[in-house]
Amino acid sequence: MSVFGKSRPARSRGVVWTGVALTATSALLLTACASSEPEATEEAGPHDDLALTIGTALPQTGNLAFLGPPEEAGVAYATSLINDYTETSGLTLDVVYGDSGDTDNKAYETEIPRLLGEDVSAIIGAASSGTSLQFIDQVVGAGVIQFSPANTSDAFTTYDDNGLYFRTAPSDVLQGEVLGNLIAEDGNQTLGLIVLNDSYGTGLAKYVTEAFEAAGGEVVAAPTYNTGDTTFDSQISEVLAAAPDAIALITFDEVSTILPSLFGQFPADKLYFVDGNLKNFTDAGFPAGSLTGAKGTLPGLSIDSISDFTGELDAFVEEQGDAPLEDYSYAAESFDATTLLALAALAANSTDGAAIAEKLIEVSGGSGDGEKCTSFAECADIILGGGVADYDGISGPITFDEVGDPTEASIGIYQYGEDNNYSAYEG
Repeated sequence: MSVFGKSRPARSRGVVWTGVALTATSALLLTACASSEPEATEEAGPHDDLALTIGTALPQTGNLAFLGPPEEAGVAYATSLINDYTETSGLTLDVVYGDSGDTDNKAYETEIPRLLGEDVSAIIGAASSGTSLQFIDQVVGAGVIQFSPANTSDAFTTYDDNGLYFRTAPSDVLQGEVLGNLIAEDGNQTLGLIVLNDSYGTGLAKYVTEAFEAAGGEVVAAPTYNTGDTTFDSQISEVLAAAPDAIALITFDEVSTILPSLFGQFPADKLYFVDGNLKNFTDAGFPAGSLTGAKGTLPGLSIDSISDFTGELDAFVEEQGDAPLEDYSYAAESFDATTLLALAALAANSTDGAAIAEKLIEVSGGSGDGEKCTSFAECADIILGGGVADYDGISGPITFDEVGDPTEASIGIYQYGEDNNYSAYEG
């Protein structure tokens, strides 16, 4: 498969997006149109003992609640490794867990003030772009970093966030191009979409549409629905009436309600999922094989390629006495977000949000010509020795640009089997 490069605006400089196909993964490289020499970094002085507190506003409830367990597990596992190294690094990390909810139940309205009241330096979350947009002003206005492991809306690239917003997930520009081209290359000439009417859903639908139409296809129906809706008969009827070759479901967990109405009316191998709804459905009560052949996209390295990490995460979750994980979506991105925040605090020798933000680009490798490292302990040793660390994480190299977006990213392509679970698509 191929991905077509497109130019997109950034907050403070031009950028060029280019995709490189890698069987079931597409890699994105984001490069400045004009480059500059990295500033010299002074040798670090003595480090204070740092007591860093961060919060999480991840979905314990709402239409992305299935993402909460892997994301919180990623945060917790990273925290355990960071605190295992406290005797050497001098940094301790405390996490206050909270619920983002969604734009229907609005859990964030009480949770964000509670987290800010705990004197946190950063808040990890939300998973949903639309939910993050509900409280970003409140968070960054308090001088606190907002760091999402899963926000993919392009709205954040140009958002006025005081330099305090970061994310380890790529913009939907890339996922839309990968999915749109995948659908076209599977031989489909017409496409119907069912779309969540928020910044995530409409933004991703836009880029899927652009890619599919650039490949010669036609979108014949694209009805939307709102968060909190519980019936989707009109949207399903509209799409089926257009008789598309394929249907892309750009939704969150509402897909669990939508799918039964499609079974028997539309071939499963012509259904396409996205990161907001790609999950294992073995226990959903669907007929065996009802999703066989359906495909979907998910930002991040292939889950198969990070099996060492997911195995360690499973063991950690079991050790904590928590329920086994059913999904690993954005677990690696959450782990990396937590690790990067701790490393930036160590590099800044501070728990001040603005000071940490100033070092996040550096420790990700976005500036400073740092030394590559792949764990908190390894990177901490570099920083404590007076050097500059360049963390490459579980989710990939990361490397933030000056607006807090990752400049390198991967989109995995997955396919459902007879058990209604997904695995890496072999092509």
